[in-house]
Amino acid sequence: MKEILSFLLVFCGFNSVISQETHQDTISPKQLKEIIVIGKKTQVFEKQTKSLSTVDEYLQKSSRVGMIKRGAYAWEPIINSMPTERTLVTIDGMRIFGACTDKMDPVTSYVEVSNLSEATICSGQEGACFGTTIGGSIDLKRMKNTFRDTTWNFNLNTGFETNNAQKITGLAIDYADSLFYVATDFMFRDADNYRAGNNKEVQFSQFRKLNLSQTIGYKTSELSFLEASVIYDKATNVGYPALPMDVSLAQALITSLKYEYKPVDNLIKNWETKIYFNTITHKMDDTKRPNVAIHMDMPGWSKTYGYYSKVEAQKGNHHFLVNLNSFLNNSLAEMTMYPNNPNENPMFMLTWPDVDTFYNGIFLEDNYAFNCHSSLRVSASFGVHSNKIKSQFGLESLQIFYPEMKDTRTRFLKNVSTNYTITHGKFQYGVGAGYGERAPSVSEAYGFYLFNSFDGFDQIGNPNLKNEKALEGNAFVSFKNEKWTLKAESSYFHIIDYIISRPNSSFIPMTIGANGVKVYTALDYATIYSVSLSNDYRINDKINWNMKFIITKGIDSDKMNLPFMSPFSYSTNVSYFDKKITADLTLLGNGIQNDFSPFYGEDKTPDFAVLNANFGYKFKWNRSKLLTKIGVENILDTNYSTYLDWNNLPQKGRNFFVNINYML
Repeated sequence: MKEILSFLLVFCGFNSVISQETHQDTISPKQLKEIIVIGKKTQVFEKQTKSLSTVDEYLQKSSRVGMIKRGAYAWEPIINSMPTERTLVTIDGMRIFGACTDKMDPVTSYVEVSNLSEATICSGQEGACFGTTIGGSIDLKRMKNTFRDTTWNFNLNTGFETNNAQKITGLAIDYADSLFYVATDFMFRDADNYRAGNNKEVQFSQFRKLNLSQTIGYKTSELSFLEASVIYDKATNVGYPALPMDVSLAQALITSLKYEYKPVDNLIKNWETKIYFNTITHKMDDTKRPNVAIHMDMPGWSKTYGYYSKVEAQKGNHHFLVNLNSFLNNSLAEMTMYPNNPNENPMFMLTWPDVDTFYNGIFLEDNYAFNCHSSLRVSASFGVHSNKIKSQFGLESLQIFYPEMKDTRTRFLKNVSTNYTITHGKFQYGVGAGYGERAPSVSEAYGFYLFNSFDGFDQIGNPNLKNEKALEGNAFVSFKNEKWTLKAESSYFHIIDYIISRPNSSFIPMTIGANGVKVYTALDYATIYSVSLSNDYRINDKINWNMKFIITKGIDSDKMNLPFMSPFSYSTNVSYFDKKITADLTLLGNGIQNDFSPFYGEDKTPDFAVLNANFGYKFKWNRSKLLTKIGVENILDTNYSTYLDWNNLPQKGRNFFVNINYML
């Protein structure tokens, strides 16, 4: 009965701004993608609670996204309670793969709020535009520049946080004229160890990060332009208190060249083609940890070449989208163990055996508007996914466990979805269904003795895994008038051949103190469902109140709970905004996590509640603006961990912050 009642509730609210994409047509389809505004947009940016938040802090405001925290930096985003193997994260449509076997470098860690405009979040198969996914997708979109009369813009950002003495400095310079634009952005963060509630220092939680971004555009005709962009991101001395190792270097170079064509009065409305290249270097380090049983070096590298060509078209009430996309990724990671006895030889292994992954696919979508009240969206994609192990040494290492395995494996992946929405007066309803497939990740298929500190097991990949498949259903109902916006939403995933690691007592662990060895296998199925309810009430033109509730449940075919499922969680917020002043008071928390998963390394997480407040003021002189934000997070200095905190990592205690943004 409890589960049935939970399923009838629903989830969606968030404190950030959400919009729906629309076309400038008399009859337009309804796009239900969730959009979190991050960067500079008129007034919206000024309303942000904390304008210099990290990208991670912005994303966790979403109703769909959670963040697995292993430290104060580079949190792993999960969508619909599914980790990165089952989801898709892109930057302006570009595929990027981390170089860390322990997921210390998610794609979100290589961008900054100062060079992003928004994050587009899609649930399930709605997010398959740039590749296959099970849980959904996040596309981090860069600031869009425009050709205009000759103009210079300058932005100076600075901030400080007391809890970990974090210093934030940023500078942006933007020039544009009728034929050319260039935008350059710089952001630097430096933080010491943070303190949990009751002023308890969390060792090895420091980090330092530098991010540089530049975009250059040239107008080739009245209907087309070229754009080149580059992102350089470098993090050093990054501590991960929830893991046995830290990071001495996490470095990314992300480049692209785009050609965009916008015809006038034509079937094709927009045609965008991009080629891109990115390279990631990641080095794990344990030299600053005391009492290390055996010193290890664990570097990793990832390189990705790719392209996409995306066409948007319209004929009558049909709105079409076609996207051809392809990438080639190479992933290589190694580990060297140095015995304490200098007379013993170091031990070397390839933890990712120099694996090439090639994908080539096509995505098709038709969003048909029956009338101004209802629309039907249908999409499908097909892709060819191929792996090749380039290292003979790596291949032979895995052949110890799989003597018959080959160095190549090709898979065919299919995705399809449909969503129907209808508006009736002040109510809107929607229902959708989908089917998707994904290939095993490099770690799941070819990982070699990867230590998981969450459950304490070494993990070995399995190249013989089948494609994971998911059936999906979703529904929502919303009500909106001049004062109220209410929304109830639910989603359900039935995942077939669910990939997970299981203990194998016939293998001996490599890591000192490990509980044993797990080998990736496929369960018959697993199910995940979530329900939520959100409310937004406009008290008057200046005061707004909103709240949200969510609960998620996941079980596998052996009737065991899945990890990282949200217990009952809630937030409520009262905000004030006028031309110069903003103020915000937020209460958020979780109930007790009773449905935890000991088999997967979880334990019971207590309930908690956290209170935050902030105040902002805007000064204006001619073209110049100065935005100031001061606030305090965790006012009561609560000592707590959430269900997403790796190994019960305690979160920050009381934290005062100040953000200053000067715009000219």
